Amino acid sequence: MPIARITGPGLAAMALSVMALWGCFIAERLTMRRALAEQTRVMRDLDRMRSRERTPQPVSTPARKPKRPRATAG
Repeated sequence: MPIARITGPGLAAMALSVMALWGCFIAERLTMRRALAEQTRVMRDLDRMRSRERTPQPVSTPARKPKRPRATAG
């Protein structure tokens, strides 16, 4: 003789809760994977930028701007 029974709506609510929990687990895993990929990309970019700083870059002399004649009224 059972003390309590699971009704249809109760069973549906449990199924939805389990699906939501699994959805959260999957979303967390995808977020962590994306964050790790982004961290790896940023670290590679930083390393690439640091290696560029070590090598001297050739610099050209600045070009002078041509003077424009001023327009006068009158």
